[in-house]
Amino acid sequence: MDGACELAGGTPWAEPLSTWTSLAFVVAGAAVVVAELHARRSTPSGTTLPDAAAATRLRVAFGILVALIGIGSVVQHGPSPAWNPVVHDPPLLGALALVAADAVADLTGRRLRPWWWLAPTLLGVPLAAASPTASTVAQVVAAAVAVGASTLRAWRRPAVRRRTVTALVLLAVGGGIGTLTRPGWPLCDADGTVGVALQGHAVWHVLAAAALWLLAPTLGTRAAP
Repeated sequence: MDGACELAGGTPWAEPLSTWTSLAFVVAGAAVVVAELHARRSTPSGTTLPDAAAATRLRVAFGILVALIGIGSVVQHGPSPAWNPVVHDPPLLGALALVAADAVADLTGRRLRPWWWLAPTLLGVPLAAASPTASTVAQVVAAAVAVGASTLRAWRRPAVRRRTVTALVLLAVGGGIGTLTRPGWPLCDADGTVGVALQGHAVWHVLAAAALWLLAPTLGTRAAP
């Protein structure tokens, strides 16, 4: 991606470093799913509380969405076909909607309904196909709600504070590096005053994947009555 100071490659790897680092999401998502399924198998039969079972299902769904983010990102940064937003955007929108919905449900004391996050995921497909710009706007809105609600939740809920704050810091650092490597910014120009051409989007992939993996265990948790 020349517009983002990305290292250019040849077909089918248009942006090789961003393509390979996209797999960090696949690894993070798989780790979430494996951890939840292992925990479920390790729990004695008949001892799992309904809320715990619902939390496990929510985290498994989140892990699948995170892995799909990675697959979509590989498609976008690798072969980069014209239809890449259709596979890249919906799982990202869905993961953001899931985090936002879970935080809002916890803050308001309401039961989380699957359609709160599943509907945006499914609607993201025709939206990305019809207008990638509108899809990006939807992601920005979902991200703002997810970050705001998660921050408020961390403030009110000490049990999830450490993981949530650490995840938000990783996202902030990754976003900052991504910004500094945009055209006109110091880390984009190797001939500039800083003398560095950092592949910021690749760094963002790794830090964002780590943040989502770190955040996963907080999903579905609720304050004790």
